[in-house]
Amino acid sequence: MSPRVIRENPARPAEIVGSVPVCPPAAVDLVVAQAHRDFLEWSRVPLPDRLAALGAAADALEARAGELAALLARESGKPIVDCRGEIGFAALYLRWVRDNAPAVLTGSEVRDGLGRLTTTPAPFGVVAAITPWNAPIILAVLKLGPALAAGNTVVLKPSPFAPLAITAVAALLPGIQVIHGGPDTVTALVAHPLVAKVAFTGGEAAGRSIAAAAGAALTPVTLELGGNDPALFLHDFALTPDDYERLVLASFATAGQVCMAAKRLYVPRTRRDEFLDSYLAAAQRILVVGDPLDERVTMGPLVNRAAVERLTDLIADSRRRGGRMIPLAAAPDIGPGYFLTPALALDLPDDAALVTGEQFGPLVPLLTYDSEDEAVLRANDSDLGLAASVWSADEDRAFAVAADLQAGFTFVNTHNRTGMSLRAPFGGTKRSGFGREYAHEGLREYVQPTVIHAPAAFRPGGPGMPARAYPTHRA
Repeated sequence: MSPRVIRENPARPAEIVGSVPVCPPAAVDLVVAQAHRDFLEWSRVPLPDRLAALGAAADALEARAGELAALLARESGKPIVDCRGEIGFAALYLRWVRDNAPAVLTGSEVRDGLGRLTTTPAPFGVVAAITPWNAPIILAVLKLGPALAAGNTVVLKPSPFAPLAITAVAALLPGIQVIHGGPDTVTALVAHPLVAKVAFTGGEAAGRSIAAAAGAALTPVTLELGGNDPALFLHDFALTPDDYERLVLASFATAGQVCMAAKRLYVPRTRRDEFLDSYLAAAQRILVVGDPLDERVTMGPLVNRAAVERLTDLIADSRRRGGRMIPLAAAPDIGPGYFLTPALALDLPDDAALVTGEQFGPLVPLLTYDSEDEAVLRANDSDLGLAASVWSADEDRAFAVAADLQAGFTFVNTHNRTGMSLRAPFGGTKRSGFGREYAHEGLREYVQPTVIHAPAAFRPGGPGMPARAYPTHRA
């Protein structure tokens, strides 16, 4: 019997949600070869027809939203309300690509006194898309939609921790091959000579390995890696109770297992007690930990036992460093799932592990500062630079401070998914990766400009140019 990836329910680990076949490294060649043959056909399909296929997939995705949301909740541990939201957002994005891709994917031609010049955005060919488990549908669709619109085909390799729902979603789209497996399968895929572009979302260690394999083949890569995302509250911040609830979920949605979650909270020392009281009250109102299939639940389990053990070690280290852990919700009583009580950490030094690294779980340090210049310096003291946020009653002031933060995407008076926009390019700086998703920039990741140029000097009737001359005109 061929090996399979077996997925358990992290809320009830004894329950097997489903399984998918493993693609061994030796079989990757057959899959990529088929994807390349598909590319030769798909790239010739007219752009309007390719975009219509994306719209049809969005309709089909919405029609199956209830079924897919339940499957995603069971395999990933995300609350079902969030799973439905992710599916709806993925459909919305596919339609955005359908409506906006022509502005990026339509070529241009110029005929003037300088000559004749055509520029055509051409597809790469076969794209390898390697995606994580924490938002498996939208983070795959962010790659599949632009890639297919541009005329590429895709070999999708999902995470083994959430392979089921995204495999069903991929079947709704043309030009997609799905494979499953571990690091050896990924390496064989990325290094394949017919793979012309790689797109990866995930952790830094895997990103380094993928970039190395792609670099050896001179294959271009888009990487969206982790973040240690600071939230800065300026001295004049003014938050309503609803704002505090939104802030709590900015850290604890998906049990904190989100690359752009608010992971470090910087609050003026003079306003710490006020902030803390309001934050704890909001957490008591909004955080409900439990079975992801329960409509009332806002935080489910961690993805696996290893995550629980890693975060338990992080709690112990924080206590050794003098940190006080304040629980923010009651632990659920539904059996031996991979649950962890969400907590706020107080009194930690800046060099504590919970502050310096990406915790990727339901633990958040609250740090105090005296001057805003100091807060910016401390927020920037990280090798990662994915996202950040600034909170202030004065929007202009918030934008000015945000400009000093070393982050690819800075939210103002919000954080995490409530601050996203389809028109806003998202991606990291420093060790958080390179390349962008969303917006026109996300579409351009999947095309390369090809140029045909006839200088005026060499067009029929042109004056010519000496063989050793340089151009002298100005564009």
